[in-house]
Amino acid sequence: MKLSKNTVLITGGSAGIGFAIAQKLTAQGNKVIITGRNRERLDKALAQLPQATGIVSDVADEQDVRSLVTRLEKEFPDLNVVINNAGRAILYSLADSKANAYSNAADELHTNYLSVIRLNELLLPLLQRQPDASIVNVSSIVAFAPNASLSSYGASKAALHSYSQSLRIALQDTNIKVFELMPPLVDTEFSQEIGGSKGIPAAAVADALLDAFRNNTFEIHVGGTADFYKLYLSSPELALQTINARVG
Repeated sequence: MKLSKNTVLITGGSAGIGFAIAQKLTAQGNKVIITGRNRERLDKALAQLPQATGIVSDVADEQDVRSLVTRLEKEFPDLNVVINNAGRAILYSLADSKANAYSNAADELHTNYLSVIRLNELLLPLLQRQPDASIVNVSSIVAFAPNASLSSYGASKAALHSYSQSLRIALQDTNIKVFELMPPLVDTEFSQEIGGSKGIPAAAVADALLDAFRNNTFEIHVGGTADFYKLYLSSPELALQTINARVG
């Protein structure tokens, strides 16, 4: 996958991992479009990304997504990279009968999993018209073993991991490559409630993605995810105990 002269969509690009990726890709000479739900946050990000375009859009809102796709087809017909980074995480205990487990799970699964499928499906015709295209789904270390305090978040990322593998196989004979970016704990505003200050910098995740583009590494185990994956393969039970001791 080439590192420059791409036209890239990054959902949830106004902060955290998405913003760090946007910074790296604009510096490499790519045309970058970022989306976010909040205009103020988006404008703040764009002030630091003078070459980027910002579009207020919520991946969980069907009308927003369809409007976004229509605009991309009209204004960015050369779009060839889609980075599905927008996400939702809710910290709660399944043991708490007042935790709204069902509504929390519905929210997270819709945002982190089903919305990714919808956007990819709607953008496939545009991506298929490009000589070289890529889809990046931002997953998580918890796709391998869940943290109990992030139960439905982990379930949504496990589903996204499975979908990413299936999508990669489905598109293997086409012009579209499918990457899955799997960070460990990252120091972002998004993760502060679960100890994000102990995590790796968002810039390290962005660097890992660029390395994966350079080397065509399709499942990207960032930082500690690589060692955790080896632990998971050797002992799923120990991996489960470890991630709950580390984060929860």
